[in-house]
Amino acid sequence: MLTDKIIVPIDVQTQEEAIKLIELLPEVSFWKVGLELFISCGPYILPYLKEKGKNIFLDLKLHDIPNTMAGACSSALKYQVDLLTIHAAAGRNALEQTLLATNGVVNAPKLLGVTALTSLTEQDLKNDLSISVSLEQYVLSLALLCKNAGLAGSICSPLELEFLRKPLGNNFLLITPGIRPSWSQARDQRRTLTPSQAISAGADYLVIGRPLTAADDPRLAWSILKEELEQDG
Repeated sequence: MLTDKIIVPIDVQTQEEAIKLIELLPEVSFWKVGLELFISCGPYILPYLKEKGKNIFLDLKLHDIPNTMAGACSSALKYQVDLLTIHAAAGRNALEQTLLATNGVVNAPKLLGVTALTSLTEQDLKNDLSISVSLEQYVLSLALLCKNAGLAGSICSPLELEFLRKPLGNNFLLITPGIRPSWSQARDQRRTLTPSQAISAGADYLVIGRPLTAADDPRLAWSILKEELEQDG
């Protein structure tokens, strides 16, 4: 089912709010736990999700010296999450050492490299970060770094899917935030596509948050999204 490709972020600040959201959308099989919830109440929501038989995307975007990133990954293994993000800009050594921490571990998470955040534009790279290459070149370079280091996949804007898929191959996961159904607003993410467009462009998973979780009726929004995917699929 195409809805199995959808990952819904739990962008709330308390475990009570998180459980309420999860119970409100029982059809969602894949949930993302990010910094907001993790810092607010710690990892306690993770065992709850596992008990419910849900898949977990732990989106902590680890970015530190190699030893610290590997140690953080080792600490996360006990939660048996399915996906874990690390920043590709930490460099090859950090990526390889973090991956090494998962070796021999049953049900270890697939590591995903973060390239450029979907809120960034090419002008931001140039003016704020002093990166003179194009956004496309920057993202491709970091995604290839992730692949060559042995990571399972990468996070990318949906607008980057088509030019990434060929050089990275079909076995390299591409997970895309910045997904906005036609009936929702883009807000702070500038590089967006609709769900159907992103799937057609080669996305393996779609991260869809506020169009569902901030809707007046999240259940109705999920039903509309499901219907839209089924019609376009």
